[in-house]
Amino acid sequence: MSNPPSQPRGLKAFAWFTAIATLGLIGLGGLVTSHGVGMAVPDWPTTFGYNMFLFPISQWVGGVFYEHTHRLYASVVGLLTVILAVWLQLRSGDRRVIRLGWLAVVLVVIQGVLGGLRVNLMKDQIGILHAMLAQAFLVLLVVIAIRISPHWHRWQREAPVVSRSLSAWVLLLTVFIFLQLILGASMRHQHAGLAVPDFPLAYGKVWPPTDEAFLHEVNARRLDTRDFHPITAAHVHLHMTHRWLGVVLAVAVLAVGYRLQRVFGRSTAAGRLGVTWMVLIGIQVALGAATVWSNKAADIATLHVVVGAGCLVVGAWSTLLVRTAVRRRGIEAGVIASGSGAGAGGSREAGSGRGEGARIGIPA
Repeated sequence: MSNPPSQPRGLKAFAWFTAIATLGLIGLGGLVTSHGVGMAVPDWPTTFGYNMFLFPISQWVGGVFYEHTHRLYASVVGLLTVILAVWLQLRSGDRRVIRLGWLAVVLVVIQGVLGGLRVNLMKDQIGILHAMLAQAFLVLLVVIAIRISPHWHRWQREAPVVSRSLSAWVLLLTVFIFLQLILGASMRHQHAGLAVPDFPLAYGKVWPPTDEAFLHEVNARRLDTRDFHPITAAHVHLHMTHRWLGVVLAVAVLAVGYRLQRVFGRSTAAGRLGVTWMVLIGIQVALGAATVWSNKAADIATLHVVVGAGCLVVGAWSTLLVRTAVRRRGIEAGVIASGSGAGAGGSREAGSGRGEGARIGIPA
């Protein structure tokens, strides 16, 4: 393997700073949704007719504070992303990382436009897409930060050989965590509040009924409306799917995380990620329960969003490391096979030589 191009130390730190800032932006977006103030500022790209950056601070009150701050913070993240892409273009010798940097710029622009369309068109579906893209954008920034790290290049050379099945499980779990986050975003953007207000049971059952009479009774005795839409059968099924998928994912992450630290050892990056994954999934389950018990308190619901993003990042990071270890296995197997083939070829050539030598009278 050729020596990797050296990366400026400041570039690595800036990439991680941009990724962490993005996680903060996801948290701030979660607060906006949790407080139900996504439409507190009804226009875009202006703010109540003002240039967004010149909106008077004296008017940053109530829901406007959360939504306007979210917009300004998003602008800063966009600027950081452009700076990162330009810095990678000028100082990184890795063409793949440079392309990832410009892809991040494209995604952050699309993300900003989606945020604006969500306001102008007032479509909850756009809000869900906006939330999905935010998670994907965060993962991309983390991948960039990992790939420009000297530890990454060392891992490419020295990663222990592992089985393909472990790589497949880590990748599969990461994909399902992303799907779980999509379900969560769909629940949050339904604006129906808590479709199921108790935990661990659901209206006292493992899976509640959703017939018209039951739903009519639920909506009739509902005290916390907060301009929420009436609960429907779709809301209940979505909530329960999210809940039970969370249980399955928690068990699977605990098993795979334990396997990671057993296979790689806790002293390696992959082993530490396995332990981190187990801890985060435990916290996430607790926050999910607390979200229900607190009637979707904004701070708890937002923490649930942020830790969910953390679970996705750890899953993507683990996938990158484990798949690299699997590729090393393939490379080593190829080298061994090549060596064996060369040896066998040499033997055949030697045998052929001996035969030829016998025919022309040369001693073997």
